[in-house]
Amino acid sequence: MVALAEYPLIAAGKVRQLHAVDDEHLLLVASDRISAYDHVLDTPIPDKGRVLTAMSVFWFELLADLVPNHLVAADDPRIPGEVRGRALLVRRLDMVPVECVARGYLTGSGLADYQRTGAVCGVPLPDGLVESAALPEPIFTPATKAELGAHDENVSFAAVAAQEGEQRAAELRDLTLRIYRRAAEHARERGVVLADTKFEFGTGADGSLVLGDEVLTPDSSRFWPADQYRPGRVQPSFDKQYVRDWLTSAESGWDRAADVPPPPLPEHVVAATRDRYVEAYERITGHRFADWPA
Repeated sequence: MVALAEYPLIAAGKVRQLHAVDDEHLLLVASDRISAYDHVLDTPIPDKGRVLTAMSVFWFELLADLVPNHLVAADDPRIPGEVRGRALLVRRLDMVPVECVARGYLTGSGLADYQRTGAVCGVPLPDGLVESAALPEPIFTPATKAELGAHDENVSFAAVAAQEGEQRAAELRDLTLRIYRRAAEHARERGVVLADTKFEFGTGADGSLVLGDEVLTPDSSRFWPADQYRPGRVQPSFDKQYVRDWLTSAESGWDRAADVPPPPLPEHVVAATRDRYVEAYERITGHRFADWPA
């Protein structure tokens, strides 16, 4: 059986790494690492990589009629046994250097932008919106892709058009919003609010857009339990917000402004974070996580 070390490492990010399989395929491997506030934490979250991989596979299959994707297989002889369940065999793409973000609710950096300007990425919004408010309709709020350790920077549609061309920018916007609406509808049927999410696209040999990277995972999306949704407050969530909240609590003792690494996560935070990732997968997909990979 092939070993991971036989595949050259061509890129490594905060959570994932890419290995070259051959001229047409890559191996996308998700780790159990978790990042927050531009730091990769020393403490992993058990099974996180498997959750991200399993959820991406679910969404790639559900969205296949809307957009082609880069997934070749989640179970294949070319996937080393040591990373089975947290690795995908994918097609090589020429990636578009834009984070394609869709927002249906106002929170995070979008809320900060709105409070400063009354708009998000140049999209004007009604006055008086509060934390976690539902937007009149989903909006496209792209960002530039940052290097490891740097912030993604929210930009306007006009900036994307200047970089990628008007037609390509419109394709990215329209496809992002179509996917978001489909996913948000499915999540709502499963008792989950999809507040926002980001997608990455590449182009295939014919130049058409192909959905790549991970998709609609707790790392790339904000998922909230619908039965606990209350506008005007920060929502309980199924993503790594629990880790962020602990890091900024008095219990952690971390001085974020001091530019020092965050402390190790205590066992109760690790366990609670894992539970949230697993619950997000099981709620949204209707599958038992214990059954992954089939």
